[in-house]
Amino acid sequence: MHSILINAYACSPGMGSEPGMAWNWCVNLAKYCELHIITEGEFRKKIEAELPTLPQGKNMHFYYNPVSEEIRRMCWNQGDWRFYFHYNKWQQKTLAIAKQIIKEQNIDIVHQLNMIGFREPGYLWKLDKPFIWGPTNAKEAFPTAYLDDANWRKSLFIKTKNFINKTQLQFATRVHKAVQKASFVIAASTDSANALKKYFQCNPILINESGCNVTNNNPVHNFEGKQTLELLWVGRFIFTKQLKLALKSLAACENKNIKLHIVGGSIEEEAPFKKLSEKLMIKEQCIWHEKISHDKVQALMQQCDLFFFTSIAEGTPHVILEAFNNSLPVLCFNTCGQGDCVNDKVGLKIELSNPQQSIKDFTEKIEFLYNNRKELKRMSANCKERQMELSWDNKIKQMIELYTKIK
Repeated sequence: MHSILINAYACSPGMGSEPGMAWNWCVNLAKYCELHIITEGEFRKKIEAELPTLPQGKNMHFYYNPVSEEIRRMCWNQGDWRFYFHYNKWQQKTLAIAKQIIKEQNIDIVHQLNMIGFREPGYLWKLDKPFIWGPTNAKEAFPTAYLDDANWRKSLFIKTKNFINKTQLQFATRVHKAVQKASFVIAASTDSANALKKYFQCNPILINESGCNVTNNNPVHNFEGKQTLELLWVGRFIFTKQLKLALKSLAACENKNIKLHIVGGSIEEEAPFKKLSEKLMIKEQCIWHEKISHDKVQALMQQCDLFFFTSIAEGTPHVILEAFNNSLPVLCFNTCGQGDCVNDKVGLKIELSNPQQSIKDFTEKIEFLYNNRKELKRMSANCKERQMELSWDNKIKQMIELYTKIK
């Protein structure tokens, strides 16, 4: 059994995003490996409550490196650049903890697991142990053609971030040293793999950071027995999710029997988008659900006919995998992790271009599916197979194979 030292800043059961991603990797790897996991202390109570309930819990040993509540708030406030200063300090302390673990335990491999952003590779690569990094997200640039609707602050922020990304990909010494030391670098998406090849002259392994929990009770949708076509949009009401694009695409559809369910915003956040729906004369076609529970989202997925995902900047969104679990076909951009997960067996994709062209392309796909219910039925039936392909079991087997090659 491999003994792996894992660096996972954010790790927690019962959550999505980075904490849930790291937890799922660890809880599944622990079926095959002895894990020593260094994490931040925010979710310690959740972790320690969950471990005794797991058969493989005996193989998961946690070491906590907590930060202050103020730093935690910076972390949750995406875009707060101050966090990286403190995160770097956390990584330095984590290196010291890792050195002590190695003195006391027989560690075979060290693995930098998360956070997945490329700009902070930590310091485990300095250890005299085989090193693996990833999945890591290293997309080169945000598609600036979609800044048309952004205010000047958001536009400046995105353009500045693009400049910093390219500069760091080219010149960040520690990132380059981590890549050079790594036995394997794992890319979280095809976009990331392309950037890693371009700037680091390495051959990354593509493994999306999030996996499917395979279900045996996949719902059956009645696509052909409805006059309406019900679309579902789920996400935070932030610029990168492009809810405006979804509303404008719905407005461009001539068929008014197409409905859009919208989940994820507060009443205050919904207000400007509701005004836009009125301006676009699609008020009666929009159903607003605000922020609802995970179970209610799953119920909506079973009720609707198509998951409409308009985000242009992601890792691998777990909500796409949840759509597959609910036999719900997906319409999205061919970018980021969703571009890797959605194939023509389970959905339709359009290429990144510009807002006007994207509205035209999305509208064409939506109207095609309204008139071709058998195509929806075909894609829905294929979701089970896609679950298996993207399952945690498959991802863990890939990772164990890499560990074995290193050892």
